[in-house]
Amino acid sequence: MHFLDQAKIFIKSGAGGPGAVSFRREKYIEYGGPDGGNGGKGGDIIFEAVAGLNTLIDFRYKQHFKAQRGMPGAGKNRYGAGGDDLVIKVPVGTQIISEPDEEGMSELLADFTHVGQRQVFLRGGDGGRGNMSYKTSTNRTPRQHGTGWPGEEMWVWLRLKLLADVGLVGLPNAGKSTFINQVTNTKAKVGAYPFTTTKPQLGVVSHRDREFVLADIPGLIEGASEGVGIGDRFLGHIERCRVLIHLIDATQDDPVAAWEIVQNELEAYGEGLEDKPQVIALNKGDLLGPELMEDIADQLRAATGIEEIFTISGATGEGVSALLDALLPLLGDTGAARQAFEAFDEDEDEDGDGPKKEDKPWSPL
Repeated sequence: MHFLDQAKIFIKSGAGGPGAVSFRREKYIEYGGPDGGNGGKGGDIIFEAVAGLNTLIDFRYKQHFKAQRGMPGAGKNRYGAGGDDLVIKVPVGTQIISEPDEEGMSELLADFTHVGQRQVFLRGGDGGRGNMSYKTSTNRTPRQHGTGWPGEEMWVWLRLKLLADVGLVGLPNAGKSTFINQVTNTKAKVGAYPFTTTKPQLGVVSHRDREFVLADIPGLIEGASEGVGIGDRFLGHIERCRVLIHLIDATQDDPVAAWEIVQNELEAYGEGLEDKPQVIALNKGDLLGPELMEDIADQLRAATGIEEIFTISGATGEGVSALLDALLPLLGDTGAARQAFEAFDEDEDEDGDGPKKEDKPWSPL
């Protein structure tokens, strides 16, 4: 199943059914009077967050959703049946956003954060009145009726933001996928080329009788906030994270510059990412000696003002336990993210030849 985290759809609730114009016709009853029933109510548009979904790919192939119209009324004071509600099922973590206005501003209309959450988004139109309801003392044979109220309609954006407790950030080839493979049962693709990861990866970390969900997103590069590389669109998947792990490749020419690039991109994206607690880790310690790793860590301490810099190896697991120990005090209740992860069924590419063309994240923007 291909991963898609945003889609634009058209939704329309059902219109109300028209009321009936009818008169009672019965033997020996000369003036039967009106007996037209009211029309039925139109169906509502309802969104529901369900387990078992981890992508919005279904909305790539179907963009129009219309609820059923109410049935018309009939004679003998028979009311029309209401239209069936249309329930649109979305993954946990989906947000519904309005179309941008003239100033380019959008509004968050709904946010689905737990399984079973439902919201009536567009209400169906009320049914029209039958002619029986227009009868008065002066108008004994009314022939007017209501045609039914129209339904509501609009275009909306769906955006999926995965629920995780800890987010992994860093430049491409910093070893994020190797790290998540080391601490979870995830089988993320690993390769010696940039952007090996082209979609978010989730895994559950079990450490010292605690469990939390870890999210790995594609690497950031300078100018990502302006659309360079894959851009910063996947940063939305770590907005809900409590803590960020900033992974830095110790074998590159300037680890301090790598830290600054990612920090600048987090600030440019906004949404409070730059203010989240961060744990900085120098990765690939198995390729450098302990003395050289400590020297690089000292450079980072001087540049960042953060005293606790972890030196680890995602490949061998060296230093990883101490890093996980530092995360635990920063995490609160991890139940919501754990519940959402159970619905996340990763589609893996096991050929190892790099990302396929069809695996490139599709964006309607």
